[in-house]
Amino acid sequence: VQLQASGGGLVQAGGSLRLSCTASGRTFSSYAMGWFRQAPGKERELVTAISWSGGSTYYADSVKGRFTISRVYAKNTVYLQMNSLRPEDTAVYYCAASRYSGSVTRIYEYDYWGQGTQVTVSS
Repeated sequence: VQLQASGGGLVQAGGSLRLSCTASGRTFSSYAMGWFRQAPGKERELVTAISWSGGSTYYADSVKGRFTISRVYAKNTVYLQMNSLRPEDTAVYYCAASRYSGSVTRIYEYDYWGQGTQVTVSS
């Protein structure tokens, strides 16, 4: 599986962005998907995840109520809608795919990674 992330950019605090991650291959529907982020000098952290069926999701406490993950099988794409952005959301965002079931929360359970897209939120 190859993943291509896009949609990052510069936005003012309180603004919104939508990230996209498109997967190659015919088995997209069998993978759980996640969005991670990594800020300078910090470890990569899980932001949100969605199960292969779309029926289970996970959100980090820091983004609950502001971010929404979704997937469109016909487009082999997973989205991350980010609203009410804050300067502390500034990071490189990565999408990843996992063969594990459920909304996968452990980084080592992700098998494939996209290249990352920069999100910068100005105050």
